[in-house]
Amino acid sequence: MIAPYIKETMNSKGASVIRKMFEEGIQLKKQFGQDKVFDFSLGNPDLDPPEKVVEAVRKIADDVSHGRHGYMQNAGYSETRSAMAQKVSGEQKVTLCAENIVMTCGAASALNCVLKAVISPGDEVIVPAPFFAEYRHYVNNFSGRLVEVPSNDDFSLNIEKIKSSLSEKTAAIIINTPNNPTGKIYGKSEIESLCRILSEHGKTTGRFPYLICDEPYRAIVYDNAEIPPVFGLYSESVVVSSFAKDLSLPGERIGYIAANPKMQDCSEFISACTFALRTLGFVNAPAFFQKVVAQSWDASVDYSSYKKRRDILMNILDEAGLEYCYPQGAFYLFVKVPEKWNGDDAAFCDHLKKFLILSAPGGSFGKKGYFRLAYCVAESTIENSRNAFINAVK
Repeated sequence: MIAPYIKETMNSKGASVIRKMFEEGIQLKKQFGQDKVFDFSLGNPDLDPPEKVVEAVRKIADDVSHGRHGYMQNAGYSETRSAMAQKVSGEQKVTLCAENIVMTCGAASALNCVLKAVISPGDEVIVPAPFFAEYRHYVNNFSGRLVEVPSNDDFSLNIEKIKSSLSEKTAAIIINTPNNPTGKIYGKSEIESLCRILSEHGKTTGRFPYLICDEPYRAIVYDNAEIPPVFGLYSESVVVSSFAKDLSLPGERIGYIAANPKMQDCSEFISACTFALRTLGFVNAPAFFQKVVAQSWDASVDYSSYKKRRDILMNILDEAGLEYCYPQGAFYLFVKVPEKWNGDDAAFCDHLKKFLILSAPGGSFGKKGYFRLAYCVAESTIENSRNAFINAVK
């Protein structure tokens, strides 16, 4: 018998709407033809991995020395952890070492391990809305409660609302920047204000919530935008990330947890995350791609094609008369449902399907009245969608 909670959750409206839309797109393409369907449903990066990654794959595959495919420490190979420490040190402007890193099966694995390590039943995790839809399930996995805090109209952090949502049950807050689904980058002043209220809350209650920075899109930014570091501002902070988006390796499931070395009981936190990695059944990150990213994490990638596609799609939406959040990074456009639809994003997404446009309703991301378009698709798909968008809005 399927557990009642799982059965209820997986059958609930919007539980996996993005994946369902993606699967539906496959069928529509068979029915109408690949070039007639405009599938913006799934954030599946379409850039090829950079040559440095490909070369590392070839080199490691050619190595047939004894023991190359055996177990390693659960937290990962020491050389890979050292490489990730070097990466995050550069990003956070704080020196990390291998002992501050746990290698994981992608960012999803990293988030689940961190949440298992810090959540007790009944604890709360704050997330600014809109947010990546799976956060709901990750927090529920460990009997926690997700507290959704609406962002400002421009999708910047509403510091006062976050502050009023803090309680003695607050175990953590998750921020995702650049944000999925909006492409918003939280600015330096926002991050400083957030860290300040978390510090004040910790001093008042004795419990300092963990600040979990979910950063798989960190490298994909436009117009010289920068992601502010947090480790120098708040000790109880942790980065979770992967190489799914920046190196176009989503199927390889390789990511990491990076703990702020200034964190109280940092070694205990790393041990707890490592224990969670093992007991959740991941055991360790894939050995082969641990070796690959250790040699290629700093590969140079040209994201200008994403920017070009963003601009083309924005031009089409402008022509169709649709409003949207201007994306500073990642590869999503978060678009406002036309006024005459009274904010019914699910109904409008169903309407778009009649014109063979596949999108994701904003309610899945905690923000009704919007829908998400992933523009990491062929440029021709975007160009050819012009008339479909215009006619759909008409």
